[in-house]
Amino acid sequence: MDVFDILDRLVAFPSVAGRPNGDIAGWIEAYLEEHGTRVTVLPGPEGDRSNLFATIGPVDVPGYVLSGHMDVVPASEPQWSSNPFALRRDGERLYGRGTTDMKGFLAAVLAAVPALARLRLARPIHLAFSYDEEVGCRGVPHLIARLPELCARPLGVIVGEPSGMRAVRGHKGKAAARVVINGRSGHSSRPDLGLNAIHAMATALSAAVSEAERLTNGPFDPAFEPPYSSLQAGVMAGGHQVNIIPGICSLDLEARAIPGVDPASLLAPVRARAEALAADGFRVEWSPMSAYPAMSLPPDAPLAGLLHTLTGEAPLAAVSYGTEAGLYQAVGLDAIICGPGDIDRAHKPDEYIVTSELAACQRMIETLGARCAT
Repeated sequence: MDVFDILDRLVAFPSVAGRPNGDIAGWIEAYLEEHGTRVTVLPGPEGDRSNLFATIGPVDVPGYVLSGHMDVVPASEPQWSSNPFALRRDGERLYGRGTTDMKGFLAAVLAAVPALARLRLARPIHLAFSYDEEVGCRGVPHLIARLPELCARPLGVIVGEPSGMRAVRGHKGKAAARVVINGRSGHSSRPDLGLNAIHAMATALSAAVSEAERLTNGPFDPAFEPPYSSLQAGVMAGGHQVNIIPGICSLDLEARAIPGVDPASLLAPVRARAEALAADGFRVEWSPMSAYPAMSLPPDAPLAGLLHTLTGEAPLAAVSYGTEAGLYQAVGLDAIICGPGDIDRAHKPDEYIVTSELAACQRMIETLGARCAT
């Protein structure tokens, strides 16, 4: 199978985040085992989805990890020109959900496996494929926790998120949370007998707006756009009818933090303001939704130099989107982003990848293999 055949098979699995992933994980496991690759299936605590870890070469020698996620975002948009879970080729473009984010990278990795398996690798190349990245990097922490028993400490991790095959050394961290305020419903003609949850939520929302404005004053990191941490209210829901006092209201928030700033800490003032409403009779629930740290690899790191050699271009300092790379770095592993496709095509109808991007990625992986060979 070539990279196009593999991508066709991967896209056909509707592996939407938050759902069971046994079909796609099982297919990848079988493919790798056909080529003599050691594969470990790592079931997550959910019980219906798994991470995969595979090794080509010696397990007791430090090597490199190629990291990607098997899940995709939903494809329910009506603007799709064709079935999003059936790969469609139009010239050099290959359309389908996940082609860019990030089954294209997985396909390039898997297509390179036969060539890697033929080499006498002195340093191993590991494959780390995770689940539920698209809903807050929920799967990969379980994989990372198992790394010490799966392989020698890696020299570096290449996370294949779409970057146009230009390596990237940094990204912001993120934390998201939901606050739910429970009041007391009733007829709108007697507001004195109710507790209006939407009115109460205005207090938390005001705190979020104030914090967002405060963050524009710094601290700053010029590698990013914008060069400061940020906070926003993304979703707010409450009420049923205009003449009913709303008894419940929810607000979803996210913070994005420059390296050196804990993203969860940026939400703390909003949480404090919301929880203070308990003194007025409201019941407040605060639920973290997702979190991952920022990633920042020094420009003189050996991994940055390796990717410069493999791609022929100096790594970029940073990108705006987040990845699993920060979680690898949080446990002391050097990590960098480099993968095929363009992030601007991701999470949209008619997502696509270009054939030359897949070829470049497969070539980079095979070149890495040659450098790891005896």
